[in-house]
Amino acid sequence: MTVAALLSERTESSARFFETSADGLARVCHRMAERFARGGRLIAFGRTPAARSDARHVAVEFVHPVIVGKRALPAIALVDQIGLLAAPDDIAMGFGADCDDAIAMAHERGCLTIAFAPVGAEWEFEPPTSDPYVRQELVETLYHVLWELVHVFFEHRGLLEGRTERRVHDAGASSFLYPFLDEREDDLEAVLQDVRRSILMKAAEVAALREQTLTDNADVLVGAADALRRSFAEGGKLLALGNGGSATDAMDVVADFHAAGRPAIDLTEDPGILTAIANDIGVEAIFSRQVIAYGAAGDVVLALSTSGNSGNVIHALAEARRRGLESIAMVGYDGGRVAGEALADHVVITRSEHIPRIQEAQASAYHALVELVG
Repeated sequence: MTVAALLSERTESSARFFETSADGLARVCHRMAERFARGGRLIAFGRTPAARSDARHVAVEFVHPVIVGKRALPAIALVDQIGLLAAPDDIAMGFGADCDDAIAMAHERGCLTIAFAPVGAEWEFEPPTSDPYVRQELVETLYHVLWELVHVFFEHRGLLEGRTERRVHDAGASSFLYPFLDEREDDLEAVLQDVRRSILMKAAEVAALREQTLTDNADVLVGAADALRRSFAEGGKLLALGNGGSATDAMDVVADFHAAGRPAIDLTEDPGILTAIANDIGVEAIFSRQVIAYGAAGDVVLALSTSGNSGNVIHALAEARRRGLESIAMVGYDGGRVAGEALADHVVITRSEHIPRIQEAQASAYHALVELVG
């Protein structure tokens, strides 16, 4: 399998998926905004390790938004507790093909239900590919888009069910900068069409960024795969780490390597260890201390960071180098300190400043890594 072949499958599937899904996604954004406005929460759930990584990823994005000026929205990731926590105004988002019973239970409770497989949800968005890695990448882009665009409807609160106010926005000469603000509060379809166009723009943006990431870094990915293959052959293991959404990506890549029969440890997994180190020593040591505890010569560290500047990531990479571990870093922006100071042996740079798109392209990169290792 070549990097070019991996890219081709993703480009084609993404174009088909978002072209057919854009209208439904725009309408789901509206419905989700109505639920949030009434005090509802997003309850995301999944049972397999890979599905749980997506549930945790979407929850952290809604609770800890990186869009400047946008509100945090209540969200939680669960495994099987939906029957205990779901309430009528909540939004239930199920990951995996084995969540039909949980979706049915959430529907009975009055939740808005969303899924990415045919499991009986009110809204289902199934990627047009059987490749599990490509499916995950498309779903990740989809829930990032929902998170980004649900906020549009808070700018048009008169369009939310149960409200009677119908203000008219006039953005004047600034309308070309803020097209969503130049809409009438009684014209839901016009707003939905703008949201639909924005969805297609975001899908095209990540397609281009995925191409940049996999093409510009093709040799780096091949070299990193060689290093990992050599490590596994000699009895080594992978240690993966990251913060926030990147922590859930570390969880995902470890799940993928486990499914491939490869030894890997997720350094973001144990809240007892993370909180103990953060409380007693400091947040910057949460990963480096674990590298000391679990790392051995011949192991490989994989660090995920959208900025390339996270202190705890830099400390972990420094500790890995001191201990003779090989390191791979996937970073955004211009690579930050990780790339600028050559803090990792293999550095994959996704050249964007938009965090959701960086993470989506990084998912393609680490999935390519898994496939190249074989």
